[in-house]
Order: sequence, then C-alpha cells, then structure tokens
Amino acid sequence: MSLPIFYINLARDTERRAKLEAELARQGLHGTRFEAVWWADLDAAEQQRLYSAELNARQYHATLVNGEKGCYASHLRLWQQLLASGAPAMVVLEDDVGLKDGFAALLEAIGQRAQPWDMVKLIGRERDTFRGRCLLDRGVELVDYKRVPSMTAGYAISRAGAQKLCQSRLPFGRPIDVDLRYWWENDLAVLGVSPAALVLDETSFTSSIGSKATAVRLGQRWRKFRRQCAYSALSAWHNARRGPLLK
Repeated sequence: MSLPIFYINLARDTERRAKLEAELARQGLHGTRFEAVWWADLDAAEQQRLYSAELNARQYHATLVNGEKGCYASHLRLWQQLLASGAPAMVVLEDDVGLKDGFAALLEAIGQRAQPWDMVKLIGRERDTFRGRCLLDRGVELVDYKRVPSMTAGYAISRAGAQKLCQSRLPFGRPIDVDLRYWWENDLAVLGVSPAALVLDETSFTSSIGSKATAVRLGQRWRKFRRQCAYSALSAWHNARRGPLLK
C-alpha cells in the first residue's frame, strides 16, 4: 500500500519547498504541498476553537506563542483532511527535512505492516530507548519506545490515529511535539523506526511559521522540571499497564 505524502509549507518558503520536492523526486516519490497555518491570519473564533488558554495553564509550563499554535493547527488540519479522504493513512512531513536513502521502500513497508499502529515516527533521537523492536525493512527496525520522543518533523498516521487525535486534541493546550508524548490520554499507539528515516536540514533551526517560545524564566523552569518528573512517572506506569506494542 502506497501512503499519500503531504508536507507542510508556507507559500513564501519557496526554497524549502524546492529542496524537499527534489528530495522526494530523488526517491521516486510525490508529495502534496499543504499550506501551513499562519496563526495571526485566523480570526478570533477559530483561534479559540483550536487553542485553549485554560487548558494550556493546566497542562504546560508556558503560554504557547503563535509559532507553536500555527504548527499544531497545521498538523490538526492534515489529520482532519485524512479523515475526510478515503485513504487509510498518510505521511506528514515538515518542510525542513532531508530523506535518507531507502525512504520510499520504508514507507511501503510501513503501509504493508499488519501490526495495528496509530502513528509511526520517522525521526527520533539517538538516545531513544525501546521496549521492543522488530525488523521492518532492510537495515531498519520498527520500535516501541520506552519514552515517546518529541520529534514531529515526519511521521505516518493512520485513520484511527487521526480520529483519536481530532477527538482529544481540539482544542489543544500544549505544543504538538509535547502533546503527542502523552499517548495514554487518548490510547495512541505510537511506534518509530530505527535508525531514523529523516534528517533535519539547516533551516530547521529557524521556524518559518512564527516565533518560538522565548527563554524559560526561573518560575517556568521549576514548573517544567516538575512536569518532566511527572511525565516520566506516568509514562513508565502506563507502559507497564498496557504492555508491549510489538509482539
């Protein structure tokens, strides 16, 4: 099964678009451009529908800035598009990634995978640890994380995963990369690949959707530390309750 590929991009970011389309063409793939959300262009009613300041205050150590909100809204709209389509799954890429050799074959292997999954992350961190792993494609393993990484630059998502996220994350209160780590809040089955199928290019250090969060103040640092400790404990507890995803 060939999974449709969409990449998030602002119309003005022509250089990013050209680089990613060249990367896809090199692999014999086609990606459809999806216009990124510029948060300030949304009216007040739409902003309130998408983002909850009250939820943010309960769930996160800092108020989200427009860049974080626009990024989350872009992914949400793609999940909604998947549900409105007839496709069983899709691949979502941000426009600041490079594709490793064998990317096309890897996507085909994910599409054929019988193991139920809601999301397969295509990029993680070198220090990630796993509860389980199995061969997915030549030299690449499908992995079950001990702690889901915060990378959202590329992933495959199923209709079931999109349904869970659209039902539980509208409105949202955390940045998307943080929110997806709390998989137990919506029973999201998140797997990954090792080694990563993507690399971040040099443009990834600058957000094109808007400014990112500013430096964390002392009080925010303490709240962030407490939330990180709570996350670690909750993640371990829920992992033990659910058991392994790969058998």
